[in-house]
Amino acid sequence: MATKIRLTRMGSKRNPFYRIVVADSRVKRDGRIIEQLGYFDPLKEEDNVKLDDEKALEWMLTGAKPSDTVRSIFSKRGLMEKFHNAKQGK
Repeated sequence: MATKIRLTRMGSKRNPFYRIVVADSRVKRDGRIIEQLGYFDPLKEEDNVKLDDEKALEWMLTGAKPSDTVRSIFSKRGLMEKFHNAKQGK
C-alpha cells in the first residue's frame, strides 16, 4: 500500500484550514485517513502549523511520500533535513 502525507480540507466556505494526514494514495482528498499528524491554518499570520514531528518523521522513514505542499511545510520546520540525516545514518 502506497501512503502519502497530504492535506485534507476542513472548515467552511472561504474559511479553510487543513489537516495534515497520512492516507492511502488511492483514496480521495477528503476520504478515509490512516492517521492525523497535525493541522495547517493558512489564514493565521503566526503559529499556523501544529505538527507531531516524531510521527511525521516515522511515517517518512517507513515510506510515506509527502505532497508538494506538505514537503514545503516540512522544509520550513526543518523536518526534511532531519529526514535526510536519518536516512544517511547521521
